[in-house]
Parts: sequence; C-alpha cells; structure tokens
Amino acid sequence: MPFSEYRSRRVQTGQGPLPDQVRGRLYNLPMATLFISDLHLDPERPDITRLFGDFLDGEARGADALYILGDLFEAWVGDDDPSETGKFVADRLKALVDAGVPVSFQRGNRDFLLGDDFARRAGISILPDPAVIVLDGKPTLLMHGDLLCTEDIAYQQFRAQTREPGWQQRFLSQPLDARLAFASQARAASQARQGELRDAGTMETITDVSPTTVDEYFTRYGIDTLIHGHTHRPAIHSLQVEGRNCKRIVLGDWYEHGSVLRMDDGDMRLDAL
Repeated sequence: MPFSEYRSRRVQTGQGPLPDQVRGRLYNLPMATLFISDLHLDPERPDITRLFGDFLDGEARGADALYILGDLFEAWVGDDDPSETGKFVADRLKALVDAGVPVSFQRGNRDFLLGDDFARRAGISILPDPAVIVLDGKPTLLMHGDLLCTEDIAYQQFRAQTREPGWQQRFLSQPLDARLAFASQARAASQARQGELRDAGTMETITDVSPTTVDEYFTRYGIDTLIHGHTHRPAIHSLQVEGRNCKRIVLGDWYEHGSVLRMDDGDMRLDAL
C-alpha cells in the first residue's frame, strides 16, 4: 500500500492525523517495501528476537510497508500462550504500525494457528495464502511457500489435516500444556524426518519447490512476480512461463542472521542483516 494511501485511510477511518515522526517522512518518499519470512522466533534464540526488534525499531520505521510471509515463530499453539517472546513481538509490531507503517502477515507451517487476537494486539493484517498485492503498479503473488513443495506428499497430507477448521478447534480446546507438548513432539518428528531425507539423499528435492507447481501458480494467477519463503534457499530466480519473463523471489531464514527483501520502484535487493 502506498504511504499516501495509508495516510488517507487513517483520516477516513478516524485514526486521526499522522504522528509527527511519520509526517516528516513524507519528504523522503518513495520508500522501500520490505519482505521477510522464516524468522522462527523462539525463547531459545533470544539474539534473533532482539535482532528482529532492532529491525522493527530501525529500518522498518522508514518503510512503505512490511510483509511477513509466515513462520514468524518457531511454534504457535494459540493466541492464549503468554510467552514473553510473543508479547515482545506484538508490542514491537504495534509500535511500528502506530508509527505509520502497515504490517501484513501470512501464516506459515509453524504459526498457522496465529489468530485474530494476536493480530489485534500487534496491529497487523492477516493475509490469505496465496494473496495478490499490487506492487509498483503490478500484481504480485505472495505465498509462504509450503504449497509449492508438492513432492513432499507426507507434509502436504499433514498440512491439509491441520488446516481443517474442525481439527484446529479441537486442538485449541486442549489445555495449553498439552498443545505445547504436541508442538515439541511435532518439531522433533520434523527434525527426525529431515535426517532421514538427508541420509537418503532426497532432502534437496523433496523439501524444495516443484517447478511444475510453480509454473501452475504463475499461470493460475496471471502474474510475473512471485515472492515466498519456507524453503530457506534465498535467491532471485528468472524463468519463463508461457512466453512471459517472470521472477520467483525466495526469502531467507533468520536462523543465523536476518534476511530482508527490499523493493523500491522496480528495484529488488535480497540482503542479509
């Protein structure tokens, strides 16, 4: 969303004038739109959580908008989890939004249960997956990316099961301790399966996107640019789909350092932090 449009929406929705620190930024347009994913924030990795806080309080304050394409958290078992990490992230995101930078979030495979209550506390908007936005005047497809990994049949079956409203309702009705235990077991099972795939020499192909599926999404949505995360293989890929020159931009993870895609007037830069 252009900053000028966001400013107008604040007035139309009764949010009042822009804060002084935001109003001053009007003289510095245009600003970059930022994309991040796969932070996997976890109490066991406080340095990365602090890095994210610094990013929100620093560079992101000068952005036109911020998009978080899933797996913000290592695990999310419900908005009622009183974790310090969750509270810290919600507070920092709310401060960013209050400073005039809209934040949009897509659920990932680790935080697909993040709900409306957290979104309200953080001031963020939740996007469907996939979602089309207009970026530099062109439709652009945003995805977490796990839907593109169709060679991983076992995961796709698990994904379909856990996205069913009935399954989620039953899971969220369980005590918090039981949900946390399930998340821990699921993470251990995922790590064990990755080890099996590495031993079999199929890790790279099974856990990466399917080229055929990628082409199908470009064709289905009629777009030339796709941005996604999930695979932890940051790169900007050029490809042709039905005679069109297309780009698939893969965001990096935040396990060892940060990663951000900056887009400004057609220029795109995928950088480590």
